[in-house]
Amino acid sequence: MGTSSKLTRRGFMRLGAGVVAAVGLGQAASAAGAKRIPIGLQLYSVRNEAQKDLAGVIAQVAEMGYEGVEFAGYYGWSAEKIRKLLDQHNLKCCGTHAGMNTVLGDELPKTIEFNKVIGNKYLIVPGIGGNMRPDSKNGWVLFAKLMSEVAARAGEHGMRAGYHNHDWEFKPLDGGDIPWEVFAANSSKDVVLQVDIGHVLRAGADPATSMKKFPGRLTTVHIKDFSKTNRNPLVGEGDIDWPAMFRICEGQGGTEWYIIEDEALEAPLQRVRQDIQNLRKLLAKRQA
Repeated sequence: MGTSSKLTRRGFMRLGAGVVAAVGLGQAASAAGAKRIPIGLQLYSVRNEAQKDLAGVIAQVAEMGYEGVEFAGYYGWSAEKIRKLLDQHNLKCCGTHAGMNTVLGDELPKTIEFNKVIGNKYLIVPGIGGNMRPDSKNGWVLFAKLMSEVAARAGEHGMRAGYHNHDWEFKPLDGGDIPWEVFAANSSKDVVLQVDIGHVLRAGADPATSMKKFPGRLTTVHIKDFSKTNRNPLVGEGDIDWPAMFRICEGQGGTEWYIIEDEALEAPLQRVRQDIQNLRKLLAKRQA
């Protein structure tokens, strides 16, 4: 399952292509005066492939030009082996989707220790569903306070904690309150609001309006498209107003990572390759 640490000619060519692409995008951003935000991949997008061969998937993701990966499980790998694998392919860990049970009580120090080893500083709770999901304004206020406590504890170790939305956080509660807005307004500014842009539009809400309400907290953003006629379009092939998203992220959003997430199950590696190509084209057009 492991890969050789030697840099082959093919590996060198792949690394070179990635560097050229990154430099080219950086020059375009610099020329336009825009903030260059690196691009990562949420590995949930390729979860079945990663379960079978994490090392092989990481190698392909690096070759595609991604600069980082966000984990949603570690496939039985130790923190030390993950860090070695990422370093081998010049990738950074741009986040971990950590279940709520892993960031509470005595579990948080263990989670922090693991993530420090792999080089990650963003602990993102990937949503609350089922019986745990708050069903009232007060419930969301209490959850906001809990996440604020988690963020404060994580901050003592130089790490960030946050929450990732799905569509249900934008469905009005009884009384008309929007759960996401209640959560954001009642949580510490240190709590990362990891907006999943596709989910916001899926809920029928306006991503731009939502993202502008809480400046400085969009530290990592999930790049996902959505269309009424196609639940899982490739990035740039749905209904999202991407130029508006980029302006917010590069400006008041304070975004440090764009993280592509593709939920389609068919040919995932081919899809995430096309996703990053499409995103680069959108960014280049925006910055031209």
